[in-house]
Amino acid sequence: MRKLVQSHATEFALLAVLAAMCLVLSLATANFFSLGNAFDLLNTSSVNIIFAVGLLVVLIAGGIDISFAVAASVVQYGTALILGWMGGGGWISGLVIAGSLGISLGAFNAFLIHRFKIISIVATIATFNIYFGLLMFFTQGVSIYDLPEWLTDRIVLFEHEMPDGTWAEITLPVLVMAICVIATWVLITRTTTGRQLYAFGDNPEGARRFGINIGATQFIAFGWLGMMAGIAGLIQAHYAQEVVPNALYGRELDVLAAVVLGGARLGGGKGSVLGCVLGVLLIAITQNGLNLMGVSPFAFKMIIGAIILVAITLSNTSLERLLPFMRTQGTRR
Repeated sequence: MRKLVQSHATEFALLAVLAAMCLVLSLATANFFSLGNAFDLLNTSSVNIIFAVGLLVVLIAGGIDISFAVAASVVQYGTALILGWMGGGGWISGLVIAGSLGISLGAFNAFLIHRFKIISIVATIATFNIYFGLLMFFTQGVSIYDLPEWLTDRIVLFEHEMPDGTWAEITLPVLVMAICVIATWVLITRTTTGRQLYAFGDNPEGARRFGINIGATQFIAFGWLGMMAGIAGLIQAHYAQEVVPNALYGRELDVLAAVVLGGARLGGGKGSVLGCVLGVLLIAITQNGLNLMGVSPFAFKMIIGAIILVAITLSNTSLERLLPFMRTQGTRR
């Protein structure tokens, strides 16, 4: 048990923080501890979790991407236009188109980084501005409301009537999120490619000498994030029932903070899907609790920043320093 806690210290620390926050919020508000609120949290967090698992792959490979949320907005708009030309399409064609467009935008980032040796954060800040500028220039900021019925129809996977007559519902975005989470977990933990991503992120020069194809690794990492961003963009359009060019603008920093909070190292070579999901949920639960308590939304960013600082400090502190008695037990053994 001690080894398990040591090997997953960040995840256990986040679980402890989440449990403490849920307890406090349950006592402080009447509506937090309810099935309906829990399902709402899952439904509204699905897009950010899809973004987060994609970004996790890039961070593990030692890169960083600031452009994925804007890329998702471009994919939303492009997919809506292509589906219109096709006469409507369906979920399969929509996901294929959105995923393909997302991979293309992610591959463009990888091309700039690999071919011209540009630092990833610089390259993606540049493409962030290029993507958003082109999107706003060609769309003039006009939203699309005339979407296919299959995309705007609400799909309920599970529902339960509450005592007050309202319904607690799990909707399609949660299923898509779960598939993306499982697929990313399989990629980084059960494949040779995943081990190469960790190796490259931890020691790029060593990975190069070991024969790992650096270009392919970067294209896979940024392409995977692009695909996740495309899927997340389509799911956001389904949830909001409209395509708004700047709807996802600014989401990238919240997601990046959540993934780092979940234990992903900015220098590469470290990170887990579980930690990543817990990081997103911690921020979502905090925002939800503050809203239910009537706290001003202007205070949200300040409180989130403080929580991230505390959580990252705790996650970077060794278990023995937090719990000295465990070090004593370990020494005796």
